[in-house]
Formats: sequence, structure tokens, C-alpha cells
Amino acid sequence: MAFLIGQNMTGGYGGADILHDCTIGVEKGEIAVVVGPNGAGKSTAMKAVFGMLSIREGSVLMDGEDISHLSPQDRVNKGMGFVPQNANVFTSMTVQENLEMGAFIREDDYRDTMEQVFDLFPILREKRRQAAGELSGGQRQQVAVGRALMTKPKVLMLDEPTAGVSPIVMDELFDRIIEIAKTGIAILMVEQNAKQALNIADKGYVLVQGRNRYTDTGAALMADPDVRKAFLGG
Repeated sequence: MAFLIGQNMTGGYGGADILHDCTIGVEKGEIAVVVGPNGAGKSTAMKAVFGMLSIREGSVLMDGEDISHLSPQDRVNKGMGFVPQNANVFTSMTVQENLEMGAFIREDDYRDTMEQVFDLFPILREKRRQAAGELSGGQRQQVAVGRALMTKPKVLMLDEPTAGVSPIVMDELFDRIIEIAKTGIAILMVEQNAKQALNIADKGYVLVQGRNRYTDTGAALMADPDVRKAFLGG
């Protein structure tokens, strides 16, 4: 059983199901990637695991505990960090203030964690007094990931972390994500850049219309001719 798993999830918004018996999960220290065509329900599956969407069937388990009934806020308190695709920084606040906002649930001294974030993303240390709204898209993503890390999460969930950034920035973000996983944090991410994401993934889930189509290691999916042809452009 994976450290975090949304299993056999069926549900959606209002009366329409978007997810159909869908399962995604991740182990500690591993990177699991959810890929698939547009409208496959990737972000919906992520939101269901985070509790932003109620599922009619299935359950979400973290470290063996059923957390299906918990609010997103309570899931954060349990050790879940979630970085949404849009509106994920406070643009009028400085970089440092954004990171401090991430530490709101902490009652201990979080300065060490901030140092770790600055070590991971050196540009943020340099720009810590600047308003986040003045940063480039890639730097803003670093702020958003850094803010989630301030809660000392056990699981970091990223919804399309490389949306709208250049290939160079994407590679750099992926390098940082690998570093974060090496510290023992479980990383579950939805990614449009399927090929690049599967390259760094321990596990990959290919969703089609809210259902699991293929599940395997990143390397096995990359090597599967059917997956390559259908989802990775050959």
C-alpha cells in the first residue's frame, strides 16, 4: 500500500462524474507522475486526493489512515502540501512573506526550513525582499513550491508545475523536484510535459477520460511502444 493513495475514486463536480474508479498514489521519497490527454481528469484526480472535490466512491489513505472525510486544511495539518496550477502566490507580498505564509500552521521555529528553501532555490534568497508579482513565471513557481515546503509536508502535490515555463526552467524545476524527493518527501504531480516528467518518475499513471489506462514505472511507460505512440508523440 502506497504512503498516499487515492484508490478507486469515482466522482466529479455536481452530478457529472469525471473520475471513474481511478487510482493514483505515491511512496515516500518517490516521484509519481499523472499524465494523459487534456480533459483526462488529471487535475481532478489530484484535487480529489487533496479533498477539494468529494468522491462518491473510493477512499484516500495516507500512511494507512483513511482521510477521505477530512477538509483540505486538515489534510495540510496531516502533512499534505498542495501547489495549484494558478494563483499560487500572493503577488503583492514579498518572496519572504509568501514563504512565511506557508509556515502558518507551524508553532515551532521555521527559520531552518526557510534556509532549506533558500538553499534549494538560491534565486529566492536573492529576491526575498521583492514582491512575488515582479518575478518571472519560473521564479513564481519556485515561490509556490517553497511555500508548500514551509509546512514540512510528508507529501508534496504539484498541479502542472511547469505550465508556461521555458524548457530550461522546466529542467531546473524537475532537478529541484528530484532533490526534494531525495529528502524523503513523496511527490505526486500532474504534468503536461509527459515525456520529461516520466523521465524523472519512479511511477507513472496514464489517465484517459478519468480512468487508469496504464500504470507502471516511469521507465517502463517510456519504453512501452503503445504508450509512446498514443501519449508521447512516438
